Parts: sequence; C-alpha cells; structure tokens
Amino acid sequence: MKSTLCILSLLFCCFFNSFAQAPADRQFIRTDARIVALTHVRVIDGTGATPKDDQTIVISEGKIQSVEPTASAKIPANAQTLDLNGYTVLPGLVGMHNHMFFPMGGSPPMYSNMGISFPRLYLALGVTTIRTTGSVAPYSDLEIKKLIDAGRMIGPKMHITAPYLEGRGSFTPVMHTLTGPDDARRMVNYWADLGATSFKAYMNISRAELRAVVEEAHKRGLKVTGHLCSIGFREAAEIGIDNLEHGLFADSEFVPNKQPDQCPQGVSASLRQLDINGPAAQETIRTLVSKNVAITSTLPVFEAGGAPLAQSGIGASSALLNQRVLNVMSTDARVRYLQARARVSPEANFVALLRKAMEFERAFVKAGGLLIAGLDPTGNGGIVAGFGDLR
Repeated sequence: MKSTLCILSLLFCCFFNSFAQAPADRQFIRTDARIVALTHVRVIDGTGATPKDDQTIVISEGKIQSVEPTASAKIPANAQTLDLNGYTVLPGLVGMHNHMFFPMGGSPPMYSNMGISFPRLYLALGVTTIRTTGSVAPYSDLEIKKLIDAGRMIGPKMHITAPYLEGRGSFTPVMHTLTGPDDARRMVNYWADLGATSFKAYMNISRAELRAVVEEAHKRGLKVTGHLCSIGFREAAEIGIDNLEHGLFADSEFVPNKQPDQCPQGVSASLRQLDINGPAAQETIRTLVSKNVAITSTLPVFEAGGAPLAQSGIGASSALLNQRVLNVMSTDARVRYLQARARVSPEANFVALLRKAMEFERAFVKAGGLLIAGLDPTGNGGIVAGFGDLR
C-alpha cells in the first residue's frame, strides 16, 4: 500500500474555500474540480469498522456525496476521476499534542518555531486539526492560525494553547516563570483575550498557581491541560484540571515521600514498581474518570527515546528509523537527531515501562476514560510533525 493519504471532506473544503486567494500555494493541489471521484481506494472510516477495499468516493463542493464499491458506484458525468488504486482514504486526524516548534539542541535546550514547514507537514500527513498544547512563540502561532483561516496559508485548523504556565525550575529558558497565583491569573486572561483557547500547566507549577489557572480558564469556558511533575494526577484532578499529558509517564504521585509542590527525582523508578492492577493505580484511574479528566497519549516521543519528562535520553533504541522522516529534515536537524539517537541507552527496563504506560492507557479507557492522542515533536528530535501522528 502506498503511504500517501487522501484526506476526506475537510481537506477538500480547505482547497475549495481557500486557494483561489492563494495562487502561490496551488503547487500543493492535485485537483480543484467541483466534483471529484476517488476510485479504487481503501476506506478506513474512523468508526472502528473493518476497512473496505476497492471503494469509490464522490465529493461535490467539498462534501462527500457517496461511498460505494467501485464496481457499482455511480460517478457523475462531469466528475474529475482520480484512480487511486493502492491508496487509503481516512478522515482527517486530530492531533491533541501537536506543537509548532522543534528542538534545536544545546544546553540548556532551546526550541525553534517551525511556522513554514510544520503546518504543511501536518496537513500532508493527514492531520487536519491540531491543538498546539504549549507554545514558545505564541504570537506567531496566533498569526499563523489567522493566515490559515483566511486562506492565505496552507495548514490544518489550529486551536492555540497559550505559553507554558511553569513554576521555578524550568529546564529551558523558552518558558516564562510564574511568580505566583496572581501572575498565573494575569497570564490566563491576557492570552485568552488574544485568542488562546487552552492552557498548559508545566512541571514545576504550584498547586496554588494551578488552582488560579483552572479558576480563570473555567470562568471563560476554556480548558486546562498539564504536563505535570510537582503535582500528582489525583491532586490535579481534585483541583479541576481538564486533561493530563503523556499518560503514566508524567505522574509523580507514586514517588515515596513526595513533597508538595516539588517535582521529585525517581518518577520513572516509582512507575517501574507500580502495579497497574493494584489499588494505587486503580484509584488514580477511578479519580480521573469520575472527574472527567482526559489523558493524552504521546507514545511516539517516548518510544523514540526522547522522553521529555526526564530529559534523560534513555529510551527504546530500537525505535524505527523512518527514511521519509530523515528526508524532510534539514542537514543540521538530521545530524542532531542521529547523534542523539546513537546516545540512547538500550535499557530493557525502559521498554518494560513503555509497555506499562500502554497498559495504563488501556485500563483507563476500559474504565470509561477519554484517551486522546498527539505526537509531541520534542524529545531527541526524531518526532516530526505528521509522521509521529501516523505512528
């Protein structure tokens, strides 16, 4: 099967509604006919149903009119027909942890905004909607969203998350350090006024600051997520957080003698000892489900050995090398990634932890929890926009 994806009506709507205003971007459009028939495609409809082979999809004015077996499909006489034998059609993916930035390396680590390449890559790989889930260049993210919405730039529909809400002790200087609850409230209201629709608490935020963030965001009907460490998952759920990032990897509440408002050492060690079927883990799952707290799975960044939680570089050294990913990297980015990947420790315990995190996510869903997904293009630089979503 060819790996190229044909995305359904959302992408075609983008084409029809936008690109008459942006002729320079017509290089990305295969057809702009009003009626298009995609023949001989494999269809994955997103419901969990078995994929259907050799289907024909008729699209008119950006909307799907029919999906039928090619042998019996009725194709309008004025349709432009594309024979896509060997291709798969599926609904646009929604990336729920999809930054617009990428690691540059260095110590302390720095990050650069990828305002040209990432919107194109997300869309090209089938990601038609993203939540940025933390920003290092928030003004750029907001302006890029406006350009895409106006049809002046190609890219996915964007939901902008404000800059990180981080306490003292950040590992990177690209984040503002909160000075207390009042500063947290100011940040929420300032960025909400500018158009941010969600907020992300980070690893060293205090409980008082998180409470202020949640209160201010909820007053405006906006959501709060978190990549936490100083606060455990159950604590965050009781405060009222809406979403928790990275699944089990970011939960520090199982560290013995954890101190309030402090990101402890030994998070991974505590998780290795955790029994997912034991009372402590099950109580966490029950709390999250009862409080309607969603979990974002970001398995690709951990599989690749770029665990953002510990910044340790320890990971699954056997993670797949995708030549298509390497091909879209600049020379500098490719060299940095390959060097970082070569330093990944082949630690069997990490693979066991990765599997435990997957087990936790399955148990959370089985208990009625809402699991969402995103790639998190950070870590050691091997998780590139779009490709990580497909992984």
